[in-house]
Amino acid sequence: MKPANARILTINGGSSSIKFAIFDAADSLQRILEGGIERIGLPAATLRVKGVNQADNFSRPVAAPDHTVAVGALMDWIEERIGRDALTAIGHRVVHGGPKYHAPALITKEMVEELRQLKPFDPEHLPEEIQLTEAFHRRFPDLPQVACFDTAFHHDLPRVAQLLPIPRRYEAQGVRRYGFHGLSYEFLMAELARLAGTEAAQGRIVLAHLGNGASLAAVHHGKPVDTSMSFTPTAGVPMSTRSGDLDPGLVWYLAHTETMSAKQFNEMVNFQSGLLGVSETSSDMHDLLDHETQDVRAAEAVALFCYQVKKWIGAFAAALGGLDTLVFAGGIGENAPTIRTRICDGLGFLGIELEEKRNAASEGVISAASSRVAVRVIRTDEEWMIAKTVCLVLGRIIERDRENSV
Repeated sequence: MKPANARILTINGGSSSIKFAIFDAADSLQRILEGGIERIGLPAATLRVKGVNQADNFSRPVAAPDHTVAVGALMDWIEERIGRDALTAIGHRVVHGGPKYHAPALITKEMVEELRQLKPFDPEHLPEEIQLTEAFHRRFPDLPQVACFDTAFHHDLPRVAQLLPIPRRYEAQGVRRYGFHGLSYEFLMAELARLAGTEAAQGRIVLAHLGNGASLAAVHHGKPVDTSMSFTPTAGVPMSTRSGDLDPGLVWYLAHTETMSAKQFNEMVNFQSGLLGVSETSSDMHDLLDHETQDVRAAEAVALFCYQVKKWIGAFAAALGGLDTLVFAGGIGENAPTIRTRICDGLGFLGIELEEKRNAASEGVISAASSRVAVRVIRTDEEWMIAKTVCLVLGRIIERDRENSV
């Protein structure tokens, strides 16, 4: 049984941000506060908070030259707002679990050391994520912390989907397709079962998580079949600043013509490509849609994104042997009817047909009555999934301790 004042803090660290939410977990998971620190390492960093009470809503500047200082400011505010002893546990989104970690688990000193060894797997996220867990441990040494791995959902991909066509010896080093956005996909599958029933959730499903980071996953019988991201989150469809799939020959070409180093190439494909690279103006889909009629570069960036997502839907329909449900989620997937229309245009041969008014209103079901494929918009909630996972892990620990004490 959870204590009456159970509070779960969720932490989602990005390259220049820390998102958080606080849930009351006494009876059921109720979000009471959420927000984040944005523009870490950049001028004009801000702490933004939104709560169930209007008085909790604010945005103010903070000093955040790096993640350690930023999380210190966040912890100061948490202590001031809810008290030092109000938290029951902390759940962290950890992007890459590598070959070993494929289930949520308590963060231990041994785990942190092993995650350090995984930094080459995910140099864009893991260093900051480790810093965050250590900062919370220094401030709250007795508070349980749980790692929720974004790769876990895809752990049981069929072997043919895991294998990368490179020399086999690299597989022994853990080089394979991992897939990401797993917390989002796990939430979407649970919501699909709740909204449409168990039979629909067991069908042939393509989940499209389209946001600043974008990926797709194919699911059948409730199990992952394939996913667009691969060894790193850079693969798959073009994203805000990530390239998605590229010809690997570009590495040699740019090294030869521009003396580009591996580090510079990594920087280019992660932070200078995608929508930003093609448009040369913005990584934000809303901005590009606003300017596409005046700027051909913006129009081409939008067109490339929609075209590539459409190709992946078609490819996954082939892998699934057909399609029963298509789900749009993420900032773009949930809020950009125009993008959904362009992605689905021409997919009538798969049985996809949108209802224009429902799509324009971003209703839960946007497919036409005559559509053979149900097309849905589901608002994803990674923070809720992290909080639920923390409760499950702590519940298992409590049960294990109780059994051991008998």
